[in-house]
Amino acid sequence: MAKKTVKIGEFELDELASKQRKLGYKLKRGRASYAMLAPYFILFALFTILPVVISIVLSFTYFNMLEPPTFIGWKNYIKLFLDDDIFMISLKNTLLFAVITGPVSYMLCLLFAWIINEFSGKLRAFLTLIFYAPSICGNAYMVWNLILTGDRYGYLNGILLKLGIIDEAILWMKTEKYILPMLIIVQLWLSLGTGFLSFIAGLQTVDKSLYEAAALDGVKNRWQELWFVTLPAMKPQLMFGAVMQITQSFAVADISIQLAGNPSINYAGATVVTHLLDYGSGGRMEMGYASAIATILFLLMIGTNKLVQRVLRRVGQ
Repeated sequence: MAKKTVKIGEFELDELASKQRKLGYKLKRGRASYAMLAPYFILFALFTILPVVISIVLSFTYFNMLEPPTFIGWKNYIKLFLDDDIFMISLKNTLLFAVITGPVSYMLCLLFAWIINEFSGKLRAFLTLIFYAPSICGNAYMVWNLILTGDRYGYLNGILLKLGIIDEAILWMKTEKYILPMLIIVQLWLSLGTGFLSFIAGLQTVDKSLYEAAALDGVKNRWQELWFVTLPAMKPQLMFGAVMQITQSFAVADISIQLAGNPSINYAGATVVTHLLDYGSGGRMEMGYASAIATILFLLMIGTNKLVQRVLRRVGQ
């Protein structure tokens, strides 16, 4: 007599039961691993997932930290895109930061890591420290404040005056047209951070025998080695570096506040994060509106991350 099966959608009952048994076996076999990972997942849920969910919920409310949240629907988002001109300026500035500093700093990190990896021993460690140091330098803004000082004693003004390129000192961070380009330059200088280190680590893990096999398959130069061997072998590090660069490029705030002030001249250096800080931690304390700004920023990061993932899947093809 043939075995009787009951169809549930596209799956048959016996197939579903088999999958459930396999899942149960995998869970039972890996219970020790799951137990060790549990503390991390609990902390991740409490301090990352839960705040994001709460922020999204609060974005549909009016909440001033003194009274209970009041549900107002889509009013915060309508105000953001239709009534808040400063948000539109900060959104434009943030997208410019992301489009310019994100890809450029990502390619620079990869290029410098690839070049430095060709050296060996102490020289490679020394060069890595030189390129990584700006991202962890606590006084980096002090250095750039000295460079961009708006009088003739500022390093940049002094050099340009000495060369005869300009006739009088320029107020770099007080002149609207110069603020955003200068902030982009500083952001690029600070961008060789964790992503750069992950690329160095990824290059160290590439199996050398892959290059020999590639040579037999017709790979003839270093650029072909990079595209067909090196980059496919370090895709996890490429993805990690991309996530870090996306986060840095969209979360620009400190350099704008430290160099251009908050608010900057005509909001030329405003970003989504500085606008968020203005409403969330300034004198306004409009946490519902600030949560709406944070939600928009979160969606921008997620969308960009998905796009980058699709691009990185084509590496080596």
